[in-house]
Amino acid sequence: MVIKVLLLGGTFEARQLAKHLAGRDDMTVMLSLAGRTAQPVAQPVPARSGGFGGVDGLIRYLQEQRIGVLVDATHPYAAQISRNAAVAAEVTGVPLLGLRRPAWEEQPGDRWRRVADTTQAVAALGSDPRHVFVTLGRQEIRPFTGAPQHRYLVRSVDPIDPPLSLPRVDYLLDRGPFREAEERALLQAHRIDAVVAKNSGGTATYGKIAAARALGIEVVLLDRPDLPEGETVATVEAAIDWLAHRAASASMRGE
Repeated sequence: MVIKVLLLGGTFEARQLAKHLAGRDDMTVMLSLAGRTAQPVAQPVPARSGGFGGVDGLIRYLQEQRIGVLVDATHPYAAQISRNAAVAAEVTGVPLLGLRRPAWEEQPGDRWRRVADTTQAVAALGSDPRHVFVTLGRQEIRPFTGAPQHRYLVRSVDPIDPPLSLPRVDYLLDRGPFREAEERALLQAHRIDAVVAKNSGGTATYGKIAAARALGIEVVLLDRPDLPEGETVATVEAAIDWLAHRAASASMRGE
């Protein structure tokens, strides 16, 4: 028997999981992307883009498409879709697995200042002018317009549109992974003395954290939001094993 998997993605881990599941004869995969990236990378399985219309829309999709398993491999900061997935799974009875990469842990030499949100991050930079490297999403950087005394380097996958109303801001369009040596050179070239980032975890964007440590640069780090409790794994390999077990059990039951 073949089970239908809805994979909520948008992360490196989601792409890797989709790649491993593509072509299997015991399951079919639909990858769902939020649609916030203008030019997403090519995907190895069929994909849809855009939201479901809230939790009610996700419930309808699970029911209408006869989804057998729901995998939440969204970004650790995509808290709303994770909450919607938990509710929809409970209402429909569809098994839910969370693929959640572990957070980074502070190491000797790190100069971390933890904050709850972007507004607190702006306040943490202080009133004296600084050279700030910002690596947040487009929807989250507007509060920095309230601190025009700093010079900013903003890196994003898509252009910041409209641009920030700031007198001194440079934009860098790029997509990870980013190596430590390259990040160190970038920080030095722009004379960065503060980095603002999320605790995304994983290796793809850790280079800036390691580079800041090596250079003694402060990192203002946004804490992760609270996510729903439930069955989770930390690696793509563990998710593959979990799904294979589900598929085997469904086949034995003749579902």
